[in-house]
Amino acid sequence: MATVLTARALLLDMDGTLVNSDAVVERIWRRWAAAQGLDGDEVMSVVHGRQGHASMALLLPERPVEENLADNARMLAAETADMDGVIEVPGATAFLAALTGTPHALVTSADVALSTARMAAAGLPLPEVRVTAESVGASKPDPEGFLKGAAELGIDPADCVVFEDSGAGITAGRAAGMRVVGVGPRAAQHGPDVTVRDLTEVAVAVLADGRVRLTVG
Repeated sequence: MATVLTARALLLDMDGTLVNSDAVVERIWRRWAAAQGLDGDEVMSVVHGRQGHASMALLLPERPVEENLADNARMLAAETADMDGVIEVPGATAFLAALTGTPHALVTSADVALSTARMAAAGLPLPEVRVTAESVGASKPDPEGFLKGAAELGIDPADCVVFEDSGAGITAGRAAGMRVVGVGPRAAQHGPDVTVRDLTEVAVAVLADGRVRLTVG
């Protein structure tokens, strides 16, 4: 049974939602886990959706913030240099094309360089409004990024729908007072309003008053 949602704006996560970058994330973070003597599976259960230094703070709580930030900068550079296996999530091209002229923003824990490179590698256009790691003081699951995206679009948070794949991102969207569509296998366990396998399961229609009607599932 399909779910119908209407919104005035959409706020879109990148990794796992529009872009499948799991191959790179696994390579980079499992290498980091091994260097730190940490269990790779435990690390992978934490890192999705968060900024790297925020993941490190959870995994190595005794480590100085400065060391996490320095490590995070190295990790971002490594991820930005590695686009092997980065592809679009099925349906992402058509989904973004359907949003032309409709208020929407990219809200990602990646920085400008990484988000630009990954969207390009996946063959996807960058939304005009982007909230990246440089734009916020707090990583998801803090709602700051989504609230900033709504503010930049001039839309009330209650009139926004978030598309997310990770627990951190879904928690952030809910904390921002927004409805959340979960995308992909990670999403369902984190309580989004509705879950889809990928973006081929989302139909977009722009209504006469400018609102977007989403038929999901």
